[in-house]
Order: sequence, then C-alpha cells, then structure tokens
Amino acid sequence: MNEKPIEWFENTFKDSARGAAVAAELFPQDLPRKIRQFHRQIPGYRMSPLKGLTNLADKLGLGGIWVKDESARLNLSSFKVLGGSYAIYRLLKRRLGLEDQELSFEELTRGPLREKLGDITFAAATDGNHGRGIAWSASQMGFKSVIYVHKLTSQARIRAIESNGAKVVIVDGNYDDAVRQVYQDAQRNGWEVVSDTAWEGYEDIPRWVMQGYTTMLSEAQEQFAAQGLSRPTHILVQAGVGSLAAATVGFYYSMFGEERPKSIVVEPTRAACLYRSALAGDGEPHIVEGSLDTIMAGLACGEPNPIAWELLKDCADYFAVCPDYVAAKGMRVYGVPLRGDPVVISGESGAVTLGALMYIKQYAGARELCEKLGLGPDSHVLLINSEGNTSPDDFRYVVWEGGIPVPEEYRLRSSW
Repeated sequence: MNEKPIEWFENTFKDSARGAAVAAELFPQDLPRKIRQFHRQIPGYRMSPLKGLTNLADKLGLGGIWVKDESARLNLSSFKVLGGSYAIYRLLKRRLGLEDQELSFEELTRGPLREKLGDITFAAATDGNHGRGIAWSASQMGFKSVIYVHKLTSQARIRAIESNGAKVVIVDGNYDDAVRQVYQDAQRNGWEVVSDTAWEGYEDIPRWVMQGYTTMLSEAQEQFAAQGLSRPTHILVQAGVGSLAAATVGFYYSMFGEERPKSIVVEPTRAACLYRSALAGDGEPHIVEGSLDTIMAGLACGEPNPIAWELLKDCADYFAVCPDYVAAKGMRVYGVPLRGDPVVISGESGAVTLGALMYIKQYAGARELCEKLGLGPDSHVLLINSEGNTSPDDFRYVVWEGGIPVPEEYRLRSSW
C-alpha cells in the first residue's frame, strides 16, 4: 500500500491570546527592519525574487501562487545563511559587551573590535544548508568553523561546506545525533555552537537564528506591495525542527494578528515530529526516532525545536505530512512549468509545499482541507523555495531520470 499524498490535522489546540503573546515576544514588529539592515551590509546581498506562477494558479483555480525563491541567496542556494549570519552577529556583540548597540559588518570584520574578538571557532550540526551558511558567514568575518553532519549527508553537501573553509566531521547517526555530538565536543574544545534548534539552557542562539529568517519575509512583503497585495492569504511552509515554519507563521502573526494568512506546516511523512506533536494534543513536543529516511534531507529531523513548537502549537492552523513522491513531483513542476511561468530550481526540501498545494486542490482525499482553507480564486498562496540544487546527483535522479515517481493511484489527471 503506497503512502497517501497528504495527511493533515487541524490544530484545535491553538490559542489566539497565547499565540499573539509568543509571536510578539519572538518577532516584535520593529525587529525585522533592524535585522534586514544588518543583512544588507553583507557583501553580495540582494533580495531573492518573488516569482509568480500565474498560469499554474489559474489552472488550480487560485488567485496567485507566489514563490519566494531562495535558490540564489548569496550563491549559497539556501535561505539558511540569513539565520546563521544574524546569530553570529548577535554572538559577537555579546562577546564585545555591546549588545545594545548596532554594529556594522565593517566594524566586526576589521579594526579594533575585530582584534578584540580574537580567534573564535564556530560549530554547528547540519543536514547541509545550515552548516554551509555558518561556514560561509564565519569565513566572511575571518573566523574558523567546524560542521558536524550525519552519515547519510550527500558528498555534494559536504563538499559545499568544505569549500567555505570548514572542517567537516561525520557522525554515525541521524541529524539529532549530530546535534548532540557537536555540543559535547564544543564544550571540550571551547567552540561557539550556532544551532537552529534549542534545548534547556541553550535558547538565545536558536532564537536569533529564527529571527534572522525574517529578512526573507520582510522582503516578500515589500514584493507583495509592488504587486498591489497587502499580504498572502495562505502560507504553506515546510518544517524540519520547525524554525523556518515558526519564523514564517510568527512573522505574519505579529504583523497581522487575526488577519494573518492561514498557515499549513508541511513535513515528510517519515520525519514528522511537529505533526506527531500536534496529534498528541497535550501541547508538548514529541520525538520521532529512527533513521528518518526521506529525500527531503533538510527536513529529516526527529526532535522539534522547543522554541519553534511553543509558537506553532498556538499559531499554526494546520499540520500536514507528505511522502517523498510529493516533493519529487514539486521539483519537476517547478523545473518544467506551464508555458509563461518562470522556471524555479528547487531541491527536495524546497519543493514539497508546491506538491502539497497541488494535491490539496486536486486530490479527492484533501477536499475537506481545501474547503476548510477556503482556497479559491481570491486566494494568494505563499510558498518558500528554501533550497536550490544543493545535491546534484539526487536532483538529477529526480528531475532527469524521473526518480521517485507518483504511484499510479495518486497521479493527478488533467487536460492541461
């Protein structure tokens, strides 16, 4: 029996008052402007495009499908560098005792403040993109980095990390094992860990990482305004530990309150820690154990970020899971769009939300979800292409060779 293309759960646990308080604390409305001001100083910074899939939206009966395309962000093929660079910036300010001051990129990379900072080694665990962003950010500021990866990480992702000056350590386990190991080794070696997930006693840095992602969202709002739109009506956002999802949902909750876009958090079926936590209904984060075997390497996480979960449990509208073939379908649709729509180069973790959206609109088993969401001709849906072609062999297997095809019983028929 093949896995269903989408299973979903309405978040009845959410509480608007609690959600508003958490969102306001994590993402105060004046903070994204300050964060974006820092990112603008990074050499090579420019806004990533917001691409409209106008013809696909028309075929699906939607007002618009808008893709924030992070595949060319600082030539790193991922949004992750936004969180890592901002967290390093905050760490350096703390080390200098200047947390209340806004420092320039120039001040941190040369001159007396840089000399005062001395030698620092930054460390992180990663499925690929976060580690590459940390390695790049550290090297840009003249620091060393050590990045831990799990044993299933592709050689292409490892080489990309190493190309940015990092030492790579391979851990015999999954992503969560790499997180634990890098922290233990950092304690012994005096490294500064920059993690995108939190644990007891380690919360500030993951919070800064999440906040760093809001540059992408404030850019999107500027781009929506240029299209005559005040905001998207719906957001589908992918999740691993939940940091990107919480940043996206929290940003819009803080900005729009009860008028925020409806949100769906999408995970791989075999690595669905947030979905399982929501299903439990007790408000607590729950761990999914095992190999977490999915092509969506950037989402293969079994332990929720507790900070992200604290927000999502009260703010997210729906949680959903999709098997690998939905992500693979999304990759192919992005890469071979309808005539007139732009090409989007999307990796496995970046494409799952497009596949999910298509099934929500066309699959009979998701009709109730589509109706509850109110997806129709006035709907403008925001998707985040969180990564480009970060693992070329896997990308070609899916897009060139037709790997991981949609099972016959779940193929969507159309007269397009």
